[in-house]
Amino acid sequence: MMNDPLGDMLTRIRNAQMRGKSTVRTPASKLRAWVLDVLKNEGYIRGYEEVTNAAGHNELEIGLKYHDGIPVIREVARVSKPGRRVYTGAKAIPQVRQGLGVSIVSTPKGVMSDAAARSANVGGEVLCTVF
Repeated sequence: MMNDPLGDMLTRIRNAQMRGKSTVRTPASKLRAWVLDVLKNEGYIRGYEEVTNAAGHNELEIGLKYHDGIPVIREVARVSKPGRRVYTGAKAIPQVRQGLGVSIVSTPKGVMSDAAARSANVGGEVLCTVF
């Protein structure tokens, strides 16, 4: 049984990039797809698609992105965890590395980057940070 599906996906991405893999698969869910949409829009991954594995379960196949052989995602960290949720207002959304990275926030208007949440003037749960 998995307690933190989003943390599992981020760990799979981190491990695959350390091994130099071009793609990685993770079980499919709406939250994971929304987070991957933000990562794609911000330029951290090439993209993703939903595929069915041999057992008939839906999975997301994520295309990882590299620049000169170095992973584009240098560090990824889960902020809000199942045991400790982290919520913030629109004015207090944290910046990652003075704005070079991105915080992914789950808001009432959907899952979005920190810059999009600030411009929409909505706060929410800080899911993770990516640099």
